[in-house]
Amino acid sequence: MKTALMVAEKPSLAASLAKILSSGKNTTRKETTEKLRMPSFLNQEAKGCSYLILWLDCDKEGENICFEVMDAVSKSIRNVYSNQVTFRAKFSAITDKDIKYAMANLAYPNENEAKSVDARQEIDLRIGCAFTRFQTKFFQGHYGDLDASLISYGPCQTPTLGFCVQRQDEIANFVAETYWFIQVTAGDPEVTLEWSRGRIFKKEIANMFLNVIKKHKEASVESVSTKEQSKSRPQALNTVELMRAASAGLGLGPHNAMQIAEKLYTQGYISYPRTETTSYPSNFDLISVVNILKPSSEFGDAAKSILEDFNQPRKGTDCGDHPPITPMKLGLSEFTERNEFDHDTWRLYDYICRHFLATVSHDLRYKSTTAKLHIGTEHFSCTSAVLIDAGYTKIMTWQAFGADELTPPFTQGESVRINDIKLVERQTGPPDFLTESELITLMEKNGIGTDASIPVHINNICQRNYVTVVTGRKLIPTTLGKVLVHGYLKIDPQLVLPTMRSDVERLLNLIAQGSAEFSSVLKHAIEIFRMKFQYFVVNINHMDSLFESSFIPISDLGRAYSRCGKCRRYMKYIQTKPARLHCSQCDETYSLPNNGTIRAYKELRCPLDDFELLVFSSGTKGRSYPLCPYCYNHAPFKDMPKNAGCNSCTHPTCANSMYSLGVSSCPECESGVLVLDATAAPKKWKLGCNSCDVIINFFKGASKVTVDTKNKCDECGSQQVTVVYKNGQTRFKDGAEEKTGCVFCNADFIPLVEKHRAISSRPAQVTNRGRGNRGAVSAMSTGRGGGPIGGRGNRRGIPKDKMDQLAAYFV
Repeated sequence: MKTALMVAEKPSLAASLAKILSSGKNTTRKETTEKLRMPSFLNQEAKGCSYLILWLDCDKEGENICFEVMDAVSKSIRNVYSNQVTFRAKFSAITDKDIKYAMANLAYPNENEAKSVDARQEIDLRIGCAFTRFQTKFFQGHYGDLDASLISYGPCQTPTLGFCVQRQDEIANFVAETYWFIQVTAGDPEVTLEWSRGRIFKKEIANMFLNVIKKHKEASVESVSTKEQSKSRPQALNTVELMRAASAGLGLGPHNAMQIAEKLYTQGYISYPRTETTSYPSNFDLISVVNILKPSSEFGDAAKSILEDFNQPRKGTDCGDHPPITPMKLGLSEFTERNEFDHDTWRLYDYICRHFLATVSHDLRYKSTTAKLHIGTEHFSCTSAVLIDAGYTKIMTWQAFGADELTPPFTQGESVRINDIKLVERQTGPPDFLTESELITLMEKNGIGTDASIPVHINNICQRNYVTVVTGRKLIPTTLGKVLVHGYLKIDPQLVLPTMRSDVERLLNLIAQGSAEFSSVLKHAIEIFRMKFQYFVVNINHMDSLFESSFIPISDLGRAYSRCGKCRRYMKYIQTKPARLHCSQCDETYSLPNNGTIRAYKELRCPLDDFELLVFSSGTKGRSYPLCPYCYNHAPFKDMPKNAGCNSCTHPTCANSMYSLGVSSCPECESGVLVLDATAAPKKWKLGCNSCDVIINFFKGASKVTVDTKNKCDECGSQQVTVVYKNGQTRFKDGAEEKTGCVFCNADFIPLVEKHRAISSRPAQVTNRGRGNRGAVSAMSTGRGGGPIGGRGNRRGIPKDKMDQLAAYFV
């Protein structure tokens, strides 16, 4: 019997697919599966399978992940790259009909679209890393109050910021002008007439016209015309319009709105929320969707009314990707006892339903009456509007027609008495700050980002302290954001203007269409930015001059804290974000861990560079470890990660290194080691993972705990520890004051061991990368294993490769 492995992008989607395809007869199991282990997990699940069916999001990024999954299972499924073995399901909604249709019409993944995503990722990564690393190191080494842990550049992110700064510059550079216009009231009932000349910017000229008009006591009616006009119902809803409406109308940022839309989609309430199309397919069953909404207590009456007088939707644009966003099943209102949504989820779902119903409603119709008059040689007019049919605004009530206006009481050819003539003075006003909704429009118009990445880029410039969001979802650039954009404009305007990115996007689209080679486009784009980077580095002083006038030199901030290993002078501790140490004598800056506190560590020094050690702590219940400022920034060993403390150092003899204090591999992460943390000794002793947040508190009240580097536990392979109690403080049942054994296996030790997760005393900043939950790939049958802390089946000693390295030091 041949079997197939089906892979979905999210656990909730996998569960829905399994339920639909098995008619509810599926079973599930859960795995604690880390992102980094996903390829091996998929490969394990694929063993024994003959086919691979991919249920990933149906966009270019989804096509790209298809090939990542195929690579991951290539050792388990024979000929996985064959179109007879691997199949791609195309679907736009999670309903029985759509899923079963997709299963009956499987295709093969689109390799060209996948390659275009590879090209975009590589271009963005190379460009972003090069510029970000250089300018972060340069400016953080010069200025102490930047209030940003990363000074990033991105080919899409930076033009996005550029739009916001451009609007701020327009506001700052705006010079108000005084203008005048003539206002006339006439007739009974009285009507205000509009002057055809509009604004006059020279007062003497405006007064000349005023004097001419004042000679007349009556106005002559040239014509009175009435015609029926309409306001069109909306086109079908796509992603960009959903984000615009969520920001402008609901006060939801685009990133938050798309997270909610993703949740509604995976739960089956709406169709796929990432689409550029605004035209329903010719075979789309609009009537059935309206019927779905008929029972609603919120918009059910409107749905019934539409069914009685159904109207075909407006023609939109078919971009060839997905149908427009539509409701797929009825959700219960947040106001009912059996509500299914939180407040914001309901508001977004409610908007999607109302927008859909509006697309199949009639246009709003009204009667417009315009009277044209003249006073001497000057022409005036007045216009009124009276509602005929509210049309689609019955359901989209926020766009409802205003109150009926007074119809001009004039007849063609008559003379009307003038009641008042006056000259009105006004001043022009500056534009307002850019709103998220306006920014989304500019990004779409200029080809910056995709419907999937637009919210990510906007979120990034907010998270990185380049703009702040104020009331009305307006985006106000910070000093840092403004200085960055002005600096790019001084050095190379193309780095911040949208034209460069839109050109790259056009090339990427050629790859997706199969009309350009991946390698050629990649080489061309990278070469252009390589030359721009070199020019940027040489001319960085132009940007630095702007930073000088906006920020405080790092040498003027901070307080003396610990000694530099090079000059032995005290370095200053800069506590602003990001935390740093700065040596004025050597003119060197060293970054430190954030989201915690830093203190000196007993004046101990690193044996490699003579810098004084520090202790980082994220709180009484959080992680803590010693670190050398120099090693933290410049890893001394190849197998030691950058920005790591002594608990990850592979120095063979240092008393604070992982080799001296490591006890065992972490049971809950792939690469972590449990290391003795003695930074709070003798008040507190604990083991902490140097990779994840696992913490093991033990031996409360002990005066000394040491790791026996020469002896391992025969049962689990962990390094043994020696525990010493003094002054009658022992907690061993037999009253002994000193014992050596395994923390996890020794019967006397086990009652004295407590386990928990690290809790930070300060909330860590959460950053979002890529496309939301992209990368959280789920197999429809999940994996096995993974026990709790202390489970002996998972207990491991220090990894063999590191033990082999340690042995090599002594050979």
